[in-house]
Amino acid sequence: MSALKLAIASLAICLPASLPAAPTLTTIQDVIYNADGTPYNGFAVINWTPFTAGGSSQIGTQSVTVNIVNGNLYVQLVPTTNSTPAGYYTVTFNSGGNNQFTEMWAVPPSTQPLHIAEVLITSPPGTSPLSGGTPIPESSVTGLLADLAVRPMEGTAWSTGRVAFIDSSGALDAVTGNVSDCLHVDGSSGPCGTSGTAGPSFTDAEVPSGAVDGANTTFTISQVPTPSSSLSLYRNGVLQKAGLDYTLAGNTVQFQAASTPQPGDTLLASYRVTPSGSPQGPLAPQILCAGMGSATSSASITTLGTCTIPAGTIQPGDRVKISFDYSHEGTLAGFAFTVNWGNTVLVSRSANASETFITGRAEAGVGSSAAQVSVQTWGASMNLAATVLNAYDLLSFPLTLSFQGQMAAATTDTLTLRNFTAERLPATQ
Repeated sequence: MSALKLAIASLAICLPASLPAAPTLTTIQDVIYNADGTPYNGFAVINWTPFTAGGSSQIGTQSVTVNIVNGNLYVQLVPTTNSTPAGYYTVTFNSGGNNQFTEMWAVPPSTQPLHIAEVLITSPPGTSPLSGGTPIPESSVTGLLADLAVRPMEGTAWSTGRVAFIDSSGALDAVTGNVSDCLHVDGSSGPCGTSGTAGPSFTDAEVPSGAVDGANTTFTISQVPTPSSSLSLYRNGVLQKAGLDYTLAGNTVQFQAASTPQPGDTLLASYRVTPSGSPQGPLAPQILCAGMGSATSSASITTLGTCTIPAGTIQPGDRVKISFDYSHEGTLAGFAFTVNWGNTVLVSRSANASETFITGRAEAGVGSSAAQVSVQTWGASMNLAATVLNAYDLLSFPLTLSFQGQMAAATTDTLTLRNFTAERLPATQ
């Protein structure tokens, strides 16, 4: 460090002898270099606004210029970190007649000389470095208002310390009820239990009544499984398949001849029963199947996708919605497509070589003896076709929905089953 001392910036205002002594100064002493490693030569102009120093000394607006020779900076300033309000200095460096850069300093009280790095600040005291002291409006933040608009909001029934559910407007509300209640999926609550009106009951490992003699095929269980698909029937520990090994009507199990229980066999039945008049909240739609199919270039009928619905899944009063989409790639040949409900053909249509897309919808209202099905199909250029028919397939057996297609002639064109879904809307009464 050069022994040359530069002009000392005296910030104290001359006061009469009866007033407090001038404030103690802090020394900032450092060596400044250019980016190429040579010493910085120029001067620094230090400015400040009025503040009250830590010793109650009033510091007025002023500035001081400090020469920097061979990189040596030396100046003494009144501390600002303990001032009122918290003050700071603005330091502008000038070299070769150009203002090159400006810094802000917050000077703490110190008996030892400080380097610039120890007093350098990025924003005025008490302000955000990002905002530069000015609050940022919400509208100025890209995407903030949109993100805030889609976040879950507190509903009118919001409460702390409770289970939350989403109300009809998308807001979060608290579930009301007793601490011992059970919660339903619709946000309602009620007494827990296994009988009466509280909820479904479960029967495990019940032995069906009936003679196990190799000839009897009819057995009964104590209650009607609700739903019927909840029945799990075991013969010697092997799960029997509904519709293949047996059929269920009410609480009566009728074995197929090939599956007749033999002497010494063990039968066990497990199922659940939901008491009438006690729904566990609204029944939710059930996705029976959904997926993508395959493609074909064959002139023979080809199954492009299937959906097998287990026996007893669909009940009288249910409604089943089916959707499907085909696409035709190429322009060399026409094509045909077919959709089947078990053994019942719901739709069978042909399209010319210029057709590119086919879509269709079917809805089945399930009755006690048949399902009444309405079907609509149309294409990008093919006209809408609609029909209504009855499907008499037994729902106590597995039901297979099949989506088929074929080209009108051998070709490099393809017919693709892009997507298919089957949704069950359960009966509520």
